[in-house]
Amino acid sequence: MKQLCGMGWGWLAALLSLELLAAGCGTPGAPLPPSLNLPDPVTDLTAVRTGNQVALTWTMPKKNTEKMTLKSSLPVTICRREGTGTCFVAPSNLTLAPGAQGAFTDTLPAEEAAGIPRALSYFVELKNRRGRSAGLSNAAQVLAGEAPSAVAGLSAQVRKGGVVLHWKADHQQAVTTVMRLHRKLLTLPVGSKAKTETGLLAPPPEPLERTLLVDFGTQTGSEAQTGQTTGRALDQDIRFGQVYEYRAQRVARVPVDGQTLELAGPLSDALRVETLDVFPPAVPTGLAAVAIAADATSGPSIDLSWQAVPEADLAGYAVYRSEGGAWERVSPPQPVVGPAFHDSNVQPGRTYRYAVTAVDQGGHASDRSAAAEETVPSP
Repeated sequence: MKQLCGMGWGWLAALLSLELLAAGCGTPGAPLPPSLNLPDPVTDLTAVRTGNQVALTWTMPKKNTEKMTLKSSLPVTICRREGTGTCFVAPSNLTLAPGAQGAFTDTLPAEEAAGIPRALSYFVELKNRRGRSAGLSNAAQVLAGEAPSAVAGLSAQVRKGGVVLHWKADHQQAVTTVMRLHRKLLTLPVGSKAKTETGLLAPPPEPLERTLLVDFGTQTGSEAQTGQTTGRALDQDIRFGQVYEYRAQRVARVPVDGQTLELAGPLSDALRVETLDVFPPAVPTGLAAVAIAADATSGPSIDLSWQAVPEADLAGYAVYRSEGGAWERVSPPQPVVGPAFHDSNVQPGRTYRYAVTAVDQGGHASDRSAAAEETVPSP
C-alpha cells in the first residue's frame, strides 16, 4: 500500500485504464440474430367494385420490418373474405418491385355476385424468399351481392331552371338505391377565355367533370331534386350555351361497421345535351308611374320605376305605352339599362298606361308587366 501511494494517483489511473481496455478487446459481443427480411405489410389497400369487378390499388413497401431497404421484387398474394370466414386466394401471379404502385382487378365468382349486399374484405400479403410474411395488409371492404340494375331510358329537357333528367324507375329493386349522375363538359368551360380578357369580372371556369348524387326521398341541396317513382332529377348548376354529356348509375348504400359501403351498377349510355338559352327573362314587377306637371323651364312628364329583374344575362328593359288602344314602344331601340324611365312626350290632361318587358342579351323579351296608369295634370 505504501508503494502504491508512492507511485501517485495518476500512474494508478493509467494502469486501470489499460486493464479495462485489454479486458474489452478480449471479450466477444453477443451474436446478432439472422435477418428475416420480412417486407412491411401494405397499409393503403383500396377496393372499388363496379358491376361484378373489384379494382384494387395499393403501394408496395420499400423497406422490411427491420427498416432495411428491400432490394428485389416481391410476389403478391391477394385474397377475399366474406365476414369472418376463409380468405380465398384470387389468382393474380403478381410480382412487383419495392415502392411500385400495385393494381389488380378481381372478377367476382357467381356466388359472391348474387344475393343481398353484404361486406366483402380484400387483403394483400407479401412474402420473402422463404415464403414468410409479416402479416396481411389493411382490409379493403366492398359489398358482395347483386349489383343494382342498369339505368334505362335516360333523357333530358333543357329548362330555364336547369337540365331535367328522366329515366325509367326500377320498382323491382330489392335494396334502396341512390342515383349517381356523371356530367362531363364537352365544350370550352365558360370563363376560361373571358377571365384573361375581363379580369376579375369574368365568371370562374366550370369543372370539366362533376358528379351529382340524387338521394331519393331527401331532396336536399341545390343540385338535385327528385322523386323515386318519377325517375327525375334537376341539375340546376348548368350554364347556357354549353354542351354536356350525362351518364347515370344506380348505387346501393349499406352501413357496415360504422361506415357506408357502396355497390354501383353499370353506367348508362351517354346522353348529349346542348343547353341553348331560348328562355325569356322574368316579368318585371312593381311598376309605378308618377306624373310631373309643367313648370316655367320644362313641359309635363311621367317618371316610371320598377323592381330590377335579377337575371345574369339581362340586357335591359323595354317600355310600352297605351292611350286606350294598341301598345307602342316609347323607349329607345336599345334596352333601357336601369329600372327607371322618364317619358317627356306627354300632354296635359291625358291619361297614359305603361308596361315594361325585360330583355336578355340574346334578344329574348319577357311578357309585359302589369300596367300602371297615370294622368298628366292640366295647367
